[in-house]
Amino acid sequence: MKVVLLEDVRKVGKKGDVVNVSDGYGQNFLIKNKLAVKETAAAKKILEQQKEEARLQDIENKKNAEALKEKIEGITLEFVLKSGKDGKTFGSVSTKHIVEQLREKYDIRVDKRKFINAHPIGALGYSNLKVELYKGVIATIRVHLSEK
Repeated sequence: MKVVLLEDVRKVGKKGDVVNVSDGYGQNFLIKNKLAVKETAAAKKILEQQKEEARLQDIENKKNAEALKEKIEGITLEFVLKSGKDGKTFGSVSTKHIVEQLREKYDIRVDKRKFINAHPIGALGYSNLKVELYKGVIATIRVHLSEK
């Protein structure tokens, strides 16, 4: 029996795949649990339509991420930290602080887990942090730390 998978099924296939399974497994497990539908011309047509919609949505998301990248790269975030002698700072600026300032001042939403090789910034001066906004779209955020 050929079925079109509606979800990823372990050891069978990924969502959208057309796979050949035994009749009992297809009827009693996959179709019954709404993990698959029987392969028909209508099911194939719907599958192709869903793939096309997903592709168009992917293009739109990437375009939005590119626009956000341009906006972010024109910004320099300012932070002030207390520092002692020798320019040693008390504390540091984490990705959480950066995300909060982007949201409050510029209304830009970025996930703090999307930063690449992120580490708390404790050195005075300018630093650059990279953040992945979408697959293949990486923006550089410029951060300036000054002393109080």
